[in-house]
Amino acid sequence: MRLYKLPGCFTLLHYLDTLLSHYGYGVIGVVVMLESMGLPLPAESLLITASLLSATTHKLSIWGIVIAGVSGAIMGDNFGYLIGKEFGFRFLHRYGKYVGLSADRILLGRYIFRQHGGTVVFFGRFIALLRIFVALLAGANRMPWHTFLLHNALGGLCWAGGYTLGAYYLGHEAMKLSGPVAWGIAGLAALVGVTVFLFLKKNEKRLIAQAMKAAKNDRELTFGMEKELTHDGEQQNDA
Repeated sequence: MRLYKLPGCFTLLHYLDTLLSHYGYGVIGVVVMLESMGLPLPAESLLITASLLSATTHKLSIWGIVIAGVSGAIMGDNFGYLIGKEFGFRFLHRYGKYVGLSADRILLGRYIFRQHGGTVVFFGRFIALLRIFVALLAGANRMPWHTFLLHNALGGLCWAGGYTLGAYYLGHEAMKLSGPVAWGIAGLAALVGVTVFLFLKKNEKRLIAQAMKAAKNDRELTFGMEKELTHDGEQQNDA
């Protein structure tokens, strides 16, 4: 049994095969980079699917995918950091809604950065909610660039490299199996994956709710945001 002939996988992998045949590894780097800058794109899914394509067809080099993913993640985060630092929170409040960065998410991001700093940059790469916005928020929070760069590079390397190599070797091992055993293992893996995903989503929502409650009760933080928004409104009226 070949993984790329499984129902549901064929269409996705065939589309990706066609896309990469025209644009090469650049499409991986660009999508990962744009997501890291704040655009809601499926970079994680692209890395995993490209890795499976590499494992099953060998048309792609797994190390090429790793390099493209890691480079895109680091470059995109640095661009996002510069945007956040240059334009600040008033810019995020005004235009963040167009990419899903609501006022509550900005408040949550400010609170988390104040509490955990560089740790958020590293682990935020593995959390869908934070991955898209973490660089913008780091820049707007005026995190020192050398601190951001270190945690950003380590996070990008572990995230892109880890997901890519993990998916590749799992796909490579799955190709060695055949018949009912392969289908049984695939079904069990899917069940475990869904269970873990639901568990993480449930706890992610709970932790986010707790952090939001703490952030809204932080008077220093909310008062600072109100001052910024008032100042922004006065500037708009003057204009």
